[in-house]
Amino acid sequence: MHDDRTLVEARLRRVLDERIRPAVYPESVPLRAAVWHAPGEPVPVAEGLAAEPEPIEVGARWGAPWGTSWFRVTGTVPEAWAGRTVEALLDLGFDENMPGFQCEGLVYGPDGTPVKGLNPRNQWVRIGAPVAGGEEVRLHIEAASNPVILDYHPFRPTRLGDKDTAGQEPQYTLTRMDLAVFDETVWQLALDLEALGELMAELPVDSTRRHDILRAVERALDAVDLQDVNGTADRARQQLTGVLSAPAVPSAHRISAVGHAHIDSAWLWPLRETVRKVARTTSNMTALIEDEPEFVFAMSQAQQWAWVKEHRPEVWARVKKAVAEGRFVPAGGMWVESDTNMPGSEAMARQFVHGKRFFLDEFGVENEEAWLPDTFGFAAGLPQIIKAAGSKWLLTQKISWSQTNTFPHHTFHWEGIDGTRIFTHFPPVDTYNCSMKGSELAHAARNFKDKGRARHSLAPTGWGDGGGGTTREMVAKAARLRDLEGSPTVTWETPRAFFEKAEADYPEPPVWVGELYLELHRATLTSQAKTKQGNRRSEHLLYEAELWAATAAVRTGFPYPYAELDRIWKTVLLHQFHDILPGSSIAWVHREARATYERVAAELTAITEAAQRALAGAGTTPLVFNAAPHARHGVPARGAATPAEAGATTLAPREDGGFTLDNGLLRITVDARGLVVSAYDPAADRETVAPGRAANLLQLHPDFPNMWDAWDVDSFYRNTVTDLTDAESVTAGEDGASVRIVRTFGSSRVTQLLSLHPGERRLLIDTEVDWHETEKFLKLAFPLDLHAERYASETQFGHVFRPTHTNTSWEAAKFEACNHRFVHLEEPGWGVAVVNDSTYGHDVTRTVRADGDHGTTTTVRVSLLRAPRFPDPETDQGVHRFRHALLPGAALADAVREGWRINLPERHTTGAREVAPLVTADHDAVVITAVKLADDGSGDVVVRFHEAHGGRARATLTAGFPVAGVTVTDLLERPLPDAPAPRADGERIGVRLRPFELMTLRLRRR
Repeated sequence: MHDDRTLVEARLRRVLDERIRPAVYPESVPLRAAVWHAPGEPVPVAEGLAAEPEPIEVGARWGAPWGTSWFRVTGTVPEAWAGRTVEALLDLGFDENMPGFQCEGLVYGPDGTPVKGLNPRNQWVRIGAPVAGGEEVRLHIEAASNPVILDYHPFRPTRLGDKDTAGQEPQYTLTRMDLAVFDETVWQLALDLEALGELMAELPVDSTRRHDILRAVERALDAVDLQDVNGTADRARQQLTGVLSAPAVPSAHRISAVGHAHIDSAWLWPLRETVRKVARTTSNMTALIEDEPEFVFAMSQAQQWAWVKEHRPEVWARVKKAVAEGRFVPAGGMWVESDTNMPGSEAMARQFVHGKRFFLDEFGVENEEAWLPDTFGFAAGLPQIIKAAGSKWLLTQKISWSQTNTFPHHTFHWEGIDGTRIFTHFPPVDTYNCSMKGSELAHAARNFKDKGRARHSLAPTGWGDGGGGTTREMVAKAARLRDLEGSPTVTWETPRAFFEKAEADYPEPPVWVGELYLELHRATLTSQAKTKQGNRRSEHLLYEAELWAATAAVRTGFPYPYAELDRIWKTVLLHQFHDILPGSSIAWVHREARATYERVAAELTAITEAAQRALAGAGTTPLVFNAAPHARHGVPARGAATPAEAGATTLAPREDGGFTLDNGLLRITVDARGLVVSAYDPAADRETVAPGRAANLLQLHPDFPNMWDAWDVDSFYRNTVTDLTDAESVTAGEDGASVRIVRTFGSSRVTQLLSLHPGERRLLIDTEVDWHETEKFLKLAFPLDLHAERYASETQFGHVFRPTHTNTSWEAAKFEACNHRFVHLEEPGWGVAVVNDSTYGHDVTRTVRADGDHGTTTTVRVSLLRAPRFPDPETDQGVHRFRHALLPGAALADAVREGWRINLPERHTTGAREVAPLVTADHDAVVITAVKLADDGSGDVVVRFHEAHGGRARATLTAGFPVAGVTVTDLLERPLPDAPAPRADGERIGVRLRPFELMTLRLRRR
């Protein structure tokens, strides 16, 4: 037989596009439209409904950037349509290729009840099925004219990312406002042909099944009268019955479809717009649930659920009903889908505390899965946190974006730094916006790395990023693929149902140990420095506020600010969303974030100061409050006392124009360029700075990645570097223990203060940058005379080791990595740490010197600032302040201690009495990360701590108050029934910890 395959396939495409799909709506009449443009920000629904609109015609331009326009659409169903299905077709000017990235609308009925959302792939509203004819139609549309930021030519700088700079030019053209007859038979035929055509394209050309489908499609196309598609559609469908009813083979891959709409809590739109995106999407999904009995939709991010509850009570009622039916599923158990690299230990824990508690309180639902499809890599401390929250599964997708190495598993156990393992799934469909295309499902089956051992995978199904969710077309295609020869099987299931099946299917999956590093988006560790500083500062201020408020509540009856702390925590957690904290959102988002962090800082400082006044009392005795987990200057950890005297520092000028700082513990030599050419440790008789090199070296690189400007830094940035060695001035600091350096470069200016305080084994480096560069990357380098094949970076509840070499492509790909408060390198018996108060990105490289000693230079470089122009063309312009410290001779314990210290400055005050700690630990490796009152208002004291050095620890915790009982709990402060009871002797509690083990104790007060 002659091969006419391509002829039939081309025929299918054209007939579908030009005849069958247009015939879904064979008759239409125009609706009348009128519009009212809200001034400024969105108005309450009642105000929008009541406003008097002006007539508008199809073809008219509408919608200034970030504006809200209220359309009123009216008309009459023709009498001749009686008995037929009628829908309103409302096209606001959509580009169907951009669901979630442009204008959207929420449709209200005449009484103001939300009906459904409008999106590029969801433009219809059902009027009646059937109609009687003659019905009056009146709909209201709250339309958001969100500008397109990520256009067909992406990553071009745009001023549209902030309402203050976006202008007033209308963004959209009103395209269609019609009533139309909906021919369901033609719609079903279109989906039959679409599903079969997509499946056929994925089958081997020489397979019998492909040719069976080809001939059935040909017969169906022959059966369609192109001049009367509506009259012959049923006849055409009959030709497809056989191929659509052939069952899947027993070995077919099994896909659990989960309805999904990955809604970024902020990204190319501000937070306030996400509130409305969520309302549109949940309106759509509750309506789809009512229409489709098998469909299941899952939504993560408790914050988004809370927005619906607060802002759209009518939609909330529908959501609650669907949740009760098990069809609308709270997923993930986190407050938002946060970044997991940068949030600190306690903040990462609170993501689960607040997320899980919301779902428990509202619905009685216990989430056992973490749901993070789009997060930019995963810190190695996360498995323990997931388990400590009472969960046991993780879903992610983003690892498929890695550019260098292909991750070897799709279902596996992920092992964290403490040995905790979490059953993890990485959907082989390679998208969190699956639309049930045959190409997507075939890719999932082919791509699945665990074939032969497992056969289940998950497909998050629905338009995401900006929202929209699953469409009726996706549901209809899934029905055809439920059990179809040549295709994976498709079943709508909850995340829990999938994980239970997958775990049973694969009881001994492979193990991946350590971080899940994303080989992409590395610059998110640096972009938008003030957002990152706001997060770091807020985390430590929250720690302080809880600590001192709890101490004051127990000691003095101070009113513990439960509600205020709960609200502030949720605000900080929201801003850890994976496009806010990473710095990849529009200017509007980061402008608001900066203002929010300032308000948070003021509120938390007020709480802390009020608690400290209550504790110290009125008096004139000088006191220092030390919130850090370790004592310093004679002040106990988590207590207040008069500090001890600390000796002196000498500052001596050098003949070359530089200075020497010496306090007996360190001797620092600064040359005339303001560079540290020596950091000598007299106790070890050891030089820190590599021979012939200089530390405190600012280095500037060009920074123009191939794509994803705010997200990415590509390895070729290292090919060109400018060392900033010219100093405008190098002078003695006013305190007699510091050196002040001023540099200018490009359009920018740097002022640094290098300080060596009495009694301290650290060189403090305060850097102020007035930054006015674009597409540049600023680093601060410390070349160390130290040989190390690995180094430690702090992560949640511990640290992770990374190699300093690049033996393999996996190691080479980690050319920019994350640390929290420190990085630490060591040879046996001697090490160096670099600690920071607000930066996360860094790199570590090593070279063997060509001089006579052939020693190794290991260089730590801290990432300070970038200047990408998309999506915020003014990223990081302005003044920034950073604090770092170089610690020669530092053991890992020193790095831990000094990392806390630099982030928790002492608070100086006066009072009548010293303050004893509420809780103490007698082992330096046992680091207490939270002291607070229990969230349930019982007055119990909750203490969270972990082993921080990577070894085993046996310690005694001592409570500074009478204790009636001690309970080991999970992160939500619920008893752990299987946890061994700690050894308690009155107020003394003995604990044993594994390396990096996290523990939470609840102390009942007498």
